[in-house]
Amino acid sequence: MTKIENVNVSAFDPMPPPAEIHARLPLSAKAEATVSRGRELLCNILNRKDHRMFIVVGPCSIHDPVAGLDYARRLKGLADEVGDTLQLIMRVYFEKPRTTVGWKGYINDPFMDDSFRVDVGMEKARQFLLQVNELGLPAGTEALDPYGPQYYGDLITWTAIGARTTESQTHREMSSGLSTPVGFKNATSGDLTVATNAILSASNPHSFLGLNNDGRVAIVRTTGNAYGHIVLRGGDDAPNYDAVAVAIAEEAITKAKLPANIVVDCSHANSYKKPELQPLVMADVVNQIRNGNKSLLGLMIESNIEAGNQPIPADLSQLKYGCSVTDGCVAWDTTEKMIRNAAVLLRDVLPERIA
Repeated sequence: MTKIENVNVSAFDPMPPPAEIHARLPLSAKAEATVSRGRELLCNILNRKDHRMFIVVGPCSIHDPVAGLDYARRLKGLADEVGDTLQLIMRVYFEKPRTTVGWKGYINDPFMDDSFRVDVGMEKARQFLLQVNELGLPAGTEALDPYGPQYYGDLITWTAIGARTTESQTHREMSSGLSTPVGFKNATSGDLTVATNAILSASNPHSFLGLNNDGRVAIVRTTGNAYGHIVLRGGDDAPNYDAVAVAIAEEAITKAKLPANIVVDCSHANSYKKPELQPLVMADVVNQIRNGNKSLLGLMIESNIEAGNQPIPADLSQLKYGCSVTDGCVAWDTTEKMIRNAAVLLRDVLPERIA
């Protein structure tokens, strides 16, 4: 070691390669069928071959796999109930981007004690995704660490690129090689150009440094992702889910010569970070569709078993079961009402959009 290299690095701890994690937790036939079918249906929705809407719904982040699987079982039952109108995808977020500091998620710190056992967290994350998919429930996640998809990407149906990373060249390149449709959120300022540029960039081939299944650094060469789309999540100044904002987004997308495929995130700036406002956002979007909108194809909801959120206590046994430790969520009973109401109101309307 020289005195000018890795000056601020304290250690290089070994990390199992993707192939090793895959070998310990292999893709089951049931999980593979769920992912394959989920991606096919989602692409059909984006291609206007399937009239249904898709909804990515679930906890802001996963911190307790027991409660997470409890939620997944409930969501699977609801998905079967409304499946003729809505394609439900469970939100399974393991990584949390931070403006400054804070818990970075289940992969980074699975024991929530600043031990940062990423090796354990990655394996636990893959195990949880296997369990969700084996229920027959597709999963969606945010791709934050560019190496993460090599460990669990075969278990993901839909991927989000967050508002803080949509402008990142690294994430645009990564998205060009992902096997799922990718939703790019508008910038935290509310700017749409960042997202449309990201979709265009990811639709093209790229070559970049990445990780192969054996854990070796490799030159990754991609063919481009044809299923990028915009996710409206509001901005610093105002929400952007209303009819005027959606019309502006349609204009920006059309100007970029992209398919007019729009997803609305009912949380974040669209609800002023007040989870109890999410039903109002969703109701507005449903009303726009009933009034003839054809570009709104998906929704995102932050939902958990219990409403709200909680701080992470020093004594983890004091954690409230089924309650978020990151952004606040709507409770399960509210989630059921939101989705069932949308299914009733859209059941006869959506087929007309592709007739």
